[in-house]
Amino acid sequence: MGLLENIHSPADVRALPPEALDDLCREIREFLIASLSEHGGHLASNLGAVELTVALHRVYDTGRDRLVFDVGHQCYTHKLLTGRKDFSAFRELGGMAGFPRPYESVHDAFVAGHASNSVSVALGMARARTARGEDYAVAALIGDGALNGGMAFEGLSDAGHSGEPLVVVLNDNGMSINEGVGGLADMLSRMRTRVEYIKFKKWYRTSLIPRAPHISSALSRAKRWLKERVIPENVFDDFGFEYIGPIDGHDVRKVENALRWARDYKAPVLVHVITKKGKGFPPAEKAPEAFHGVGAFDAKSGVPRYTGEDFSSVFGRTLTELAGEDGSVVAVTAAMKEGTGLIGFQEAYPDRFFDVGIAEEHACAMAAGMAAQGMKPVFAVYSTFLQRSYDMLIHDVALMGLHVVFGVDRAGIVGRDGETHQGAFDVAYLSSVPGMKIYAPASFAELRSMLRRAVLEDTGPVAVRYPRGGEGGFRRDTSKKPAVVVRTGGDVTIAAYGTEINEALAAAGLLAKQGINAEVAKLNQLCPLETGAVMDSLKKTGALLVPEETCRSGCVGGRLLAAAQEQGLCLRWGRLINLGSGILQHGAPEALRHKMMLDGEGIARAVMEQEHGKDET
Repeated sequence: MGLLENIHSPADVRALPPEALDDLCREIREFLIASLSEHGGHLASNLGAVELTVALHRVYDTGRDRLVFDVGHQCYTHKLLTGRKDFSAFRELGGMAGFPRPYESVHDAFVAGHASNSVSVALGMARARTARGEDYAVAALIGDGALNGGMAFEGLSDAGHSGEPLVVVLNDNGMSINEGVGGLADMLSRMRTRVEYIKFKKWYRTSLIPRAPHISSALSRAKRWLKERVIPENVFDDFGFEYIGPIDGHDVRKVENALRWARDYKAPVLVHVITKKGKGFPPAEKAPEAFHGVGAFDAKSGVPRYTGEDFSSVFGRTLTELAGEDGSVVAVTAAMKEGTGLIGFQEAYPDRFFDVGIAEEHACAMAAGMAAQGMKPVFAVYSTFLQRSYDMLIHDVALMGLHVVFGVDRAGIVGRDGETHQGAFDVAYLSSVPGMKIYAPASFAELRSMLRRAVLEDTGPVAVRYPRGGEGGFRRDTSKKPAVVVRTGGDVTIAAYGTEINEALAAAGLLAKQGINAEVAKLNQLCPLETGAVMDSLKKTGALLVPEETCRSGCVGGRLLAAAQEQGLCLRWGRLINLGSGILQHGAPEALRHKMMLDGEGIARAVMEQEHGKDET
């Protein structure tokens, strides 16, 4: 009988003898490789954090103490050790989430999914503890990639000088999704310290000063002299943290001892741990970026079970072609060169490729600076992460009408990564940016055409939004017009955009079998919104249904209904189907579309309800 199957809570981990910990870590890795080969998920990051997570649970009681994950994609071992070993429906609708979710367990202290916020959250928890006179420990687990984000430094600056007892654990593997970049990565690679200095400082604080307070000034000078000669100065010292490390993150006992000391130090401490992303699975060790987020794969070879063309790869190839035609085209990404399809661009034009790390605000402002000096920057970024740049979209790009192009990847329902990753808000927030133009391709052909127009022909800020994955049955290029009718009918108008047009056409086919002739209008440009084609259709049908993979507030359907009212059209009915508040949990995209009535069946059912006077919404 293995050790892992007898682990039901962190108390069971703490009860294990130290000599059993290596075997437990080996079993955890075997479990993760086997499970994720079937269900997919974040593999390399979790394999690298096994010993570190075991050590954390040996030191902290996460049912009471607060452990805040940064990003949270490395939480799988944490879930296993806190009684969540059922991976049969992992990241599926109704199954366990792939990120920390407080609704799922008391051991998940805070929702996670975006980078660089953990230190700020942990400091807030520590200050709440002090204000309420309570007794529990607080720790933040942050990777070196997330540490690159500006918000992490805001948190470190405040936390280090707060005096609040809290521990920041820096999991340093030299990677975010891709290899680390920038000055911080260089600094971390140089940092070293000595255990002797840490022991001296603890003895100095607890033993010598209380006995000889009259010579504290001289002792402080002596301590500074010793520190300057034993360890190099680092930014964490300057922030006010007691720095420990670097420590071998795959030695459970060393990590446990360091964490225990840091927890009991009663001041801000940063523990620097060195780990290897993909540890224990040779394919992931050799190519950790390829195994960051994976679908199903062969558990022995690591070869993916399913491959195919997707919007991201088409985007990357098209942008590379455009860079060959125009020397002012540059590509910008925030630690997502693989996910956004830019590997080929980097290889072809390394001098015009800029990966700024997890720093979306900086990326947006830097792109604005490039545009102001005559370049044509294209910032490839996931919809959910572009949210972080909203101020820069307005202040740095829009106010000067600068020509910055945004490749908005993973727009709409993304699926298994859940509510922190769904691209539910970009239509609303991008439409509010002055002068912004938004294209919504439904096919690879349209993506190529729209991106070419956005980069080489348009002026001002332009966004091209496209979904995760491949195209559907609609593969035409209708991009020459802002809106077109792709199926004629006289009973009801269905207006859709992006790949949702596939579901709208499927619904029209189902409705035809019920004697309802639906006209399908396809919107290619969402902002400024050209309403002419839809209004002409509504003059015939008098009924409008708009399915959208976006939140209700600021949705396109609301603007179409407002336009109909402004033009004095008296509709029989109008109905919007969308993501409501935009908080949509994890699950396969097709399952989520079905749940939200955004598949062909759901759209057809909504029309039938309206036509027969049974509006169940």
